[in-house]
Amino acid sequence: QEHLVESGGGLVQPGGSLTLSCTPSGRTLVIYANDIITWFRQAPGKQREFVAGVTWRNNKKYYADSVKGRFTISRDAAWNAVALQMNNLRPEDTAVYYCARNPDPYTRNDESKYNSWGQGTQVTVSS
Repeated sequence: QEHLVESGGGLVQPGGSLTLSCTPSGRTLVIYANDIITWFRQAPGKQREFVAGVTWRNNKKYYADSVKGRFTISRDAAWNAVALQMNNLRPEDTAVYYCARNPDPYTRNDESKYNSWGQGTQVTVSS
């Protein structure tokens, strides 16, 4: 089954930057105009949480309060890719980051509405 693939994670010092990428695993996974592609993260011992999402049709962007002003989500329709630029990283940003697709942007905060989850990419912020 096709799914999304995350990449770009790693170890970075506090205040540093990373860019994550989310792309389809194969050519048969189609991102539709009504979809929203969203980044979630899950820290050890915590529930998975919404980080940022972008709608495919009109490029509308949504952010969690904890990352506003530091993270930027962007989409590249030509490559079916979504990037998450993360600046001024903090230790509390340490988590596994996942991307997923939801055909209904109005339910963007409901994890159960998402599909095509990737395996995640580890981001560690530590000195």
